[in-house]
Amino acid sequence: VPSTSFGISTTSTTTSFVGKRFASAVPGSSSSALCMKTVAVIGASGLTASECVYQALKDGYNVVGLTRNPANLVVPKGSGGDGAGSPLNDDDKLTMIGGDVTKMEDCAKVIDAAIATASNDLAGVVVALGGKTSEVGDTMLTVGTQNIVSLLKEKAPKARLVVVSSIGAGDSKDQAPFFFKILMATAMKKIFVDKNNQEAAVQASGLDYCIVRPGGLTVEPPTGVINVIEGEAGSIARADVAQFCLDAIFVDDFPYIGKAPCISSVGGTSWVKDRSKTAREGMSS
Repeated sequence: VPSTSFGISTTSTTTSFVGKRFASAVPGSSSSALCMKTVAVIGASGLTASECVYQALKDGYNVVGLTRNPANLVVPKGSGGDGAGSPLNDDDKLTMIGGDVTKMEDCAKVIDAAIATASNDLAGVVVALGGKTSEVGDTMLTVGTQNIVSLLKEKAPKARLVVVSSIGAGDSKDQAPFFFKILMATAMKKIFVDKNNQEAAVQASGLDYCIVRPGGLTVEPPTGVINVIEGEAGSIARADVAQFCLDAIFVDDFPYIGKAPCISSVGGTSWVKDRSKTAREGMSS
């Protein structure tokens, strides 16, 4: 069945797409508007969130991050190349705030700083939280996300909200591999209760949101291909997840606003993002 055309070329089952935030990579295009945009990243030192921070900075955006310990933010393994593991604190476009996402006052510091950096035009917020429930509590995802939702509704209702969840959450239970379903019902039961409540809070927010449900996560370099899948999930690099999240913030006509797509790089044929050099060269300025 042909998919909806969104990008530069379409095959019978996939769409080759390059996010418009990459337009500045095309010779002759302008990046002046790009550099004025700001994204906030919640959980900024985490494995996926740090990819969001790193890639956003490399693309010329301002970033305001929240994490319990800003010193833990390092260049990620996936996209960082030889610099992976080194401190990520020497970019003047980056503002890091230490705090607890479950505390409204700490979340407010981040949103206020991001709005100020963006001259009252915050593009969006990526929430990519993680951690064991034994360390962060049983409701951290839900309470923290509810805090962000409340602040955005009050202070920046036009900003997009992107939340990294998981395959198996919400109505995607049947897309999880069998062994993962067993974990969801046993060792990971508490975290999935929290994820499901987190997703429900986002869906009821009234904001422009995208809930991202990745398959099995790796720290490999980005593949450049992201499949939005209907069937059982495969694996995906955290770097690719970050690219998808940033497009959900910055691409005006991103097709998954108000939706909860499951994504993987291995498996799935309904939609493919091709971020290869060849694809980028095919974009018009």
